[in-house]
Amino acid sequence: MKVTRIDHIGIAVKSIEESLKVWEVALGIACTGVEEVEEQKVKTAFLPVKDTEIELLEATGDDSPIAKFIEKKGEGLHHISLRVENLEKALSELKEKGVRLIDETPRYGAGGAKIAFVHPKSTGGVLLELSER
Repeated sequence: MKVTRIDHIGIAVKSIEESLKVWEVALGIACTGVEEVEEQKVKTAFLPVKDTEIELLEATGDDSPIAKFIEKKGEGLHHISLRVENLEKALSELKEKGVRLIDETPRYGAGGAKIAFVHPKSTGGVLLELSER
């Protein structure tokens, strides 16, 4: 598996609009756009910082994984995404090594990326997303 960079850091928020007041106005990091990913019941906003991004994640329904995360843990760091060269190969290699996967096959995320999640029980409590663009 070849990891090429940290793709983004995902942060669960109750309101992207309210969160942008801090990220854009106070910190001066411009949002490049807001997108809804219906399949995942989430609205996202990306804020580029050099060669990585901050991803704000807002639930679009009470049954959204982000809504459940916020209910359980509150707003905050949700996941770290690593960009890989070949997502299918990376998942196969991790599975062979006994790493617990949430997604054994890629799905589509924001910005047209192929994504898959690694279970936090295999990564010291960190929800890890693998991404291929």
